[in-house]
Amino acid sequence: MEASNPYSIDESSAHYEGWRIVAVCFLVATFGWAFGFYGQSVYLAELHRLHGWPASLISTATTFFYLFGALLVIFVAETIRKFGPRNCLVAGTVAMAVAVIVMGQVTSLWQLYLANVLLALGWAGTSLAMISTTLGLWFDQKRGMAISLALNGASFGGVAGVPLLVLAIGQLGFSGAMIAASSLMIVLVIPVVVIFVGRPPLVSGSRLPSAGGVASSAQIRACALRNVGFLSVSIAFALVLFAQVGFVVHLISFLDPVIGRASATVAIALLTAMAVIGRLLFSTVIDRLNQRLASALSFASQALALLVIINFRNEVALIAACAVFGFSVGNLITLPSLIVQREFDPRSFGVLISLLTAITQITYAFGPGVIGALRDLSGSYTLPFYGCIALELIAAMLVMFRGRLSQGNEPERRVS
Repeated sequence: MEASNPYSIDESSAHYEGWRIVAVCFLVATFGWAFGFYGQSVYLAELHRLHGWPASLISTATTFFYLFGALLVIFVAETIRKFGPRNCLVAGTVAMAVAVIVMGQVTSLWQLYLANVLLALGWAGTSLAMISTTLGLWFDQKRGMAISLALNGASFGGVAGVPLLVLAIGQLGFSGAMIAASSLMIVLVIPVVVIFVGRPPLVSGSRLPSAGGVASSAQIRACALRNVGFLSVSIAFALVLFAQVGFVVHLISFLDPVIGRASATVAIALLTAMAVIGRLLFSTVIDRLNQRLASALSFASQALALLVIINFRNEVALIAACAVFGFSVGNLITLPSLIVQREFDPRSFGVLISLLTAITQITYAFGPGVIGALRDLSGSYTLPFYGCIALELIAAMLVMFRGRLSQGNEPERRVS
């Protein structure tokens, strides 16, 4: 059920204000992923070095961060509806900055958990659900391109943010680097958000997180969890991200004894760079694709890359396989949003993408731990990586199930 557009907006125009929001979200994603996602590996290494705590205990706090963050993400749409995108982005940035400072001052385990609580608040306000929902207030026809371009900030946060953070730690120490990084985030992000993020264009009910005749958020979530089309997307992407996050976290440990640390670092860098290239290339056509089929093919390509990684020891083959795996990494963050937008009432987009993000985040929080445990039990990465292949192929089949009812039939009308 589509709402009518009383005003005409040319989203393809370079002068459209929505593209400034894309740039803002790119900046927010850069810091959000640098400190919230990729930064976790830096925190683990530094806290282990400074305090000698077992990596398992620090990793448990990281899992807590993902799980608590997933609970917060569920309510992103309601928060934006109540306080507006500008206030939510500012609050998320401030929470992330404070969390980074606290992380640098940690001297006991309870303080580490406190820092991760604050970090989860910041993550909820700067990551996928916040960015996708915010851009959904400015874009409809070009939403796929907008989200894809903005989320390149996530990859940039890993490529540039983490090395700069490590460099700063070497120069300023862990505490000093955290204060400097936090200050930089506040100085760069807050003014940009305040200046450029204004009131969304009220061109249709589909631009708003809530509109007249739309069910409550609780009703939307309850109906979605009974809908085969929504569940097939949620479960498929949860399985794939479980495999993807777990694989990437363990990739250096796997490659180091095979091709050496230097080549392993090149493989990681190429994987991340290909994620950016893949997202940029897809952004030009992603709104016109069969997005479920594109997802299934992406899952299958990752499974094929994993098969090569497991069975080959040639350096060139392994690095090339990492590049193939990385090509779809970025798009697997974007595609769920676009499937939800296309198959459900757009006015429910914020609530549904927040719920989907929470489901996937709860699932992939356990990916690194489970893969590590299977590696320890079996004595190699062969078993857990074959498990990842199985999950990718199951997800490729599952994501093609729309369910008996879709595209504006009864459940979607109830969801909307």
